[in-house]
Amino acid sequence: MADFTNGFWDIYIAALTLLGIIGCGILLYSQSKVKVAKSDAGQTEKVDTTGHVWDEDLTELNTPMPRWWMWLFYITIVFALAYLFLYPGLGSYAGKLGWKSSGQYQTELAKADAEYGPLFAKYQQQDLKTVAADPQAHAIGERLFLTYCAQCHGSDARGNKGFPNLTDKDWLFGGAPETIQETILHGRVGAMPPMGAAVGGDKEVEAVAHYVLSLSGSTHDPIKSVFGKDKFGACMACHGADAKGNQTLGAPNLTDKIWLFGGSVETIKETINKGRTTTMPAFADFLGEAKVHVLAAYVWSLSNNPAEAAAPAAAPADPPVAAEK
Repeated sequence: MADFTNGFWDIYIAALTLLGIIGCGILLYSQSKVKVAKSDAGQTEKVDTTGHVWDEDLTELNTPMPRWWMWLFYITIVFALAYLFLYPGLGSYAGKLGWKSSGQYQTELAKADAEYGPLFAKYQQQDLKTVAADPQAHAIGERLFLTYCAQCHGSDARGNKGFPNLTDKDWLFGGAPETIQETILHGRVGAMPPMGAAVGGDKEVEAVAHYVLSLSGSTHDPIKSVFGKDKFGACMACHGADAKGNQTLGAPNLTDKIWLFGGSVETIKETINKGRTTTMPAFADFLGEAKVHVLAAYVWSLSNNPAEAAAPAAAPADPPVAAEK
């Protein structure tokens, strides 16, 4: 790649661009010199043809280009040269105005922060459950989700193969509002190591797969499941003796019917043999803590009722007053 980052290519691109524009100008000028021969009376005598004839009498004439079209072409060339002088387009030349797309982005970002920053700052001071119950914050969080999260989790937040469903209460690393915020800020890496060798051969792996299916009441082979129970001991370190998982490690609960990669025998066997690795990217640097605060509140609201969570607890009733005797 070093060959494409030295100064030669800057010169090459600039020269190729300028030569192309100059070449267009020369071609246009040469065509503007073409004249149609005229008689003494001022009438056109004869126009050359290209030699192309259709339907016996339709002849393609070789006439000069219209003057208006030629002047329009000249204006285009002048515009191109002025643009390349003012803006970047000739290799490493930055242009007289010094414009950059990154600079424009930063300007727009600063303008947006100045306009919406106080709003996000206000929400950042509030509890996540309170933010989740706010209609305006909910709408903002939804837009953030559709912009940055829907590519993986789907516009309905129900996930896809390898990407968790965010609308249920099944969480790999925990579903508390603060935990969700931590996940969005710093990301997560879930790793299931290949366990085929630890379990045994193909028969043992298949037996464990049927046992795993039996834990959630899914369709399985009861005989193979019995043999797989003992071999499941190699999986207890992460999934626990009760197979309900470990949110500290991101190990899923195997006793429900929620599957990240699929719940068929073949898919479970593939997971045991080859392992799985999932990555949730960190958004702390990209979005900032204030926006993540609103986004986390929205994600939490997808599987909870924010109105009930944010409602103040009812005041205890006054103790009954004993009637006088």
